[in-house]
Amino acid sequence: MRILLDESLPWRLSRLLPGHGVTSVQRMGWSGVTNGALLRLASKDFQVFVTADQNLQFQQNLDNLPLAVFVLVARSTALVDLVPLVPALMSRLERYVPMTLVRIGG
Repeated sequence: MRILLDESLPWRLSRLLPGHGVTSVQRMGWSGVTNGALLRLASKDFQVFVTADQNLQFQQNLDNLPLAVFVLVARSTALVDLVPLVPALMSRLERYVPMTLVRIGG
């Protein structure tokens, strides 16, 4: 599965998602692209967008995008705070459904 990590997440998180093609917004050269445009770009090449932006669902219409959005809810976006969410994220990725928003943690 092709997964895009939002620029607010540490790129090292990609190492904790084996078996998937994971890259980051920064590596794609999309840093600073606004959420709406970023989601449209991501939907062309990725099945999943992972973010920590808990307001994304209220700011963007996710119903028309063919990708799933996973929102990681942690104390911070530091890797140490995100690592405990990885098992739940991996489990939910196995049950991936396009055009859904999934909150993990919190």
